[in-house]
Amino acid sequence: MIRTVLVIGWVWPEPQSSAAGHHMVSLLRSFRAQQWQVVFACCAEPTPLSFSLASIGVSQQRIDVNDSDFDQWVARLQPDLVLFDRYLMEEQFGWRVASAAPNALRILDTEDLQCLRFARQQAHKAGLSLAEAELTNDISLRELASIWRCDLSLIISRAEHDLLTEHFGVSDKLLHYLPLQLQAGTELAPMPAAETPGYQDRTGFVTIGNFRHAPNWDSVLYLRELWPQVKQQLPQAEIQIYGAYMPPKARQLHNVKLGFHVHGWVEDARAAVAQARVCVAPLRFGAGQKGKLLLAMCAGTPSVTTLVGAESMVEQGWPGRVADGDKHLVQAMVEMHQDESAWQQAQRHGYNWLQQLQAHNGAAALIQRLSDLFSRLPSHRQANFIGAMLRHHHHKSTEYFSRWIETKNRLAQGDDDTP
Repeated sequence: MIRTVLVIGWVWPEPQSSAAGHHMVSLLRSFRAQQWQVVFACCAEPTPLSFSLASIGVSQQRIDVNDSDFDQWVARLQPDLVLFDRYLMEEQFGWRVASAAPNALRILDTEDLQCLRFARQQAHKAGLSLAEAELTNDISLRELASIWRCDLSLIISRAEHDLLTEHFGVSDKLLHYLPLQLQAGTELAPMPAAETPGYQDRTGFVTIGNFRHAPNWDSVLYLRELWPQVKQQLPQAEIQIYGAYMPPKARQLHNVKLGFHVHGWVEDARAAVAQARVCVAPLRFGAGQKGKLLLAMCAGTPSVTTLVGAESMVEQGWPGRVADGDKHLVQAMVEMHQDESAWQQAQRHGYNWLQQLQAHNGAAALIQRLSDLFSRLPSHRQANFIGAMLRHHHHKSTEYFSRWIETKNRLAQGDDDTP
């Protein structure tokens, strides 16, 4: 059956600058593989790194917040499925979709739990441990409400799935685990063996990550603090730092004498990571799965990261080292760079995990879950009383506030159609 899918994006997807962009494009490809008609709508402006949606047969639509024209457009489109890219899009457009296309299956793509990342960031700023992070905060109240209001939420991390069910009491019937997926022909696919440099053909360290993402920027600053200790033990070592949207403050960290090279965005990230012996990701806060570490596995590059970085990535046998604290991180970096036997074993662990990920076939499992929901959507919604209650109160308050803003904007432009 040919269905119509509407995706309401937070930004236009950029798979070459973030794992979130790769994840979104993977979802779009999954829908298109079913021969479904897919429309991607977004309020943001495209960027030079925006993915060509037309190349995979996805239509584009520019939309605006607080604009009733959206309601009329959705009413004409009558999508079978609407996917909201993060809870902010569900807050803005959920009530409009529920009114204009009430029979559409409503899905939330969390990307990662924003409330968990925020709680950990606040704990880090306050000098607290991650265990002391306050999970009940303004963002968690909003994000959890959005999860309850939707028919299904996509969760990228096992740890976050467990947090939602065990700590917040969300029904498993409202959640679907969908980890990062490998995609042939992209950077997140295993590099051909013939093109993968061996231990002796590599040198130094690498890290990569979008600079607009707070955990990435913090990890770069942390690396700059650790680097003198690494250089003391490996005087010839150098580190290459890549990432989209590099700000001037990051460029100022570039120091040739120290071997601390800040490059910004790189077109072929997998090839760049494959030149280094070790990928380093000393993340002190964050959530979800880390695209940079999956990329490292695809490049055959062992990695050194923290417990936060490794969370929900590999079930056993990390392809490198997991360490926390200055001393342990530096030691892990040096050992992984210098110990060829340990390096080769770590690379094998990475390849094993990639095989398991390919066998999981998350796209097929998602389509099956959606098909099941399509067949029994009324009863599924009836069983979600908390969601119905939240939809009733949220949609009313949000609708009136949004209509007030829209009227205010029209009055300011001299467009008063009031009789």
